[in-house]
Amino acid sequence: MLLKDKVAVVTGASRGIGRVISENLAKSGVNLAINSRSAEQLEKIKKEFKMYGIEVLPCPADLAEPEECVGIIKKAAGYFGGIDILINNAGIAIPKPLSETTIDEWDLHMKINARAPFILSREALPYLIKSEMGTIINISSVVGRKGYVNQGAYTASKHALMGMSKVLAQEVLKHNVRVHVIAPGGVATEMVTKTRPDLDESVLISPQEIADVVMFLLTHRGNAVIDEINIRRFSSTPWQ
Repeated sequence: MLLKDKVAVVTGASRGIGRVISENLAKSGVNLAINSRSAEQLEKIKKEFKMYGIEVLPCPADLAEPEECVGIIKKAAGYFGGIDILINNAGIAIPKPLSETTIDEWDLHMKINARAPFILSREALPYLIKSEMGTIINISSVVGRKGYVNQGAYTASKHALMGMSKVLAQEVLKHNVRVHVIAPGGVATEMVTKTRPDLDESVLISPQEIADVVMFLLTHRGNAVIDEINIRRFSSTPWQ
């Protein structure tokens, strides 16, 4: 599948996995609507990606606010005339025992990690349905199927994202829109080093390895469909 001149919305695009995914898309000629809370960082990326000859639309927004999620899609679709790809990458993780987790912290995990992807997907669907390659890729986590101590709120929010993804994939199948989930273990990002300071950074998955999987999903759109890809660190136990 040729990606040149397609339009992708990427959340959490200013750093980590989202930043690397965005650059890989840019190198393939994909026009980008990039989101983070930092307008300054997004403008910096826009300038850096100018070399790839694509259009970059900064969409600074707080994903904890429903109207700002809606605004991202409206802005992107209004500017580009449509949307082909939505990558729900943004997420937060506050490492705490559940006994010490506040209601506000619990709710924030749910707002950003589960509710925002729902709203963004819902609002993008009318445009994705019109696309010849309508695709939603949700970046989940190993905690979307496991449970780790001190990550209760994060784990619950990623389980919610997984559940939503499974239903959404079935509901949009008739429209030829594909919904994929990528569930990695420890990735070398700022969030992971804060959440799991016990992990040796030298054995963490690189953001580029996640971006490679994203690009594979987007460029291999045949009769075989991958619903979920679970990715572990080489140093972790296989099939666990």
